[in-house]
Amino acid sequence: MKKLFIIFAILCLAAPAMAADWNFYGSARFATFSVDVDDDVAGTDSDTDTQWAQQGNSRIGATVKFNDQIGGGFEMSDSFGKRKLYGTYTFGNGGELLIGQTYTPSTYFYSNSVFDGDGDLLGLGQFYIGRQPMIQFKTGGFKVALVSPSTVDYELTAATDPDVVGGVYVPGTDAVNYDVDVTIPKIEASYGFKADAFFVDVFGGYQTYELDANNAGTDYDVDAYVLGVGAGVNFGAFYATIGAHMGQNLGNYGQYMNDYIELNDEMVIVAGEEKDSDGLGYLAVVGFNASEMLTIEAGYGHEEAEVDNTNNTMESDQWYVNATVNIAPGFFIVPEVGMITDSQDAADAEPETFYAGAKWQINF
Repeated sequence: MKKLFIIFAILCLAAPAMAADWNFYGSARFATFSVDVDDDVAGTDSDTDTQWAQQGNSRIGATVKFNDQIGGGFEMSDSFGKRKLYGTYTFGNGGELLIGQTYTPSTYFYSNSVFDGDGDLLGLGQFYIGRQPMIQFKTGGFKVALVSPSTVDYELTAATDPDVVGGVYVPGTDAVNYDVDVTIPKIEASYGFKADAFFVDVFGGYQTYELDANNAGTDYDVDAYVLGVGAGVNFGAFYATIGAHMGQNLGNYGQYMNDYIELNDEMVIVAGEEKDSDGLGYLAVVGFNASEMLTIEAGYGHEEAEVDNTNNTMESDQWYVNATVNIAPGFFIVPEVGMITDSQDAADAEPETFYAGAKWQINF
């Protein structure tokens, strides 16, 4: 009798899952690149290494439809970390409410650059904050979301403490540590219009939080925002896409950046004064669908950031040329060659990274 009860309980629990429509998918991705890094420093040689590894953005997941109103999905990385986990509720008028973690309204992928784990010019012309926990409403091409905020901890040291007098640190005073106080979530919205021959996207976002001094010191408000636009056209087998964004304190906002620009993309506190960072990025991509087996693409991206009153703009640029070669349905190889160049006004050195190789991918 006990065994029958257990079997009945398992069937009752399994029935809802069996009733749902589960569509599983996976993607195995492998990087094979030769990478040459030249720091452009006198007396040092460039460093050449081979990348031969499974990409971290390999994944497995599923989309789920429970009924006409309830759905969802999940996605896990190659190390089984959470990439996506969300549920959706569809209203009678076609609007959709989403709760959970997935791409935010500001997410667009205009480039197919595959270097650096499908880099896609993210942080190098393409604005991107990744998959974030949020509550989102969508109707037609419009999305608005309340997103989990991104915060940066601050600790003032002797060199930047408000107790600095005349540029000289007063002995005996303590560094000021801050609590991060968040009142409202990050707010993002976007709108996309698509036609057969072109598309246009616009997006924006804003977040704010307070740095609350635990001891003697000044409280600060850290405000960050972004505004962006993108557009693309296609003429038969040819296509072209452009995009641009600008904003303030994009590092505080949570934008993904390459390591170079990260040094200059956040608000800083200098001698008790708040100095904001101004950011700008843009990209252009052109391509040609030669056949069902071959697509050729070239792209360029630029990202820069400058902290107020520093007169030092830090910049990164990437160009690339690649080809997507379809071997079989779900299996393709993308050979790519490109270069990433970094520079800043305050230094003559211009580090360069040259790469050549291919990404291998099988979707299943």
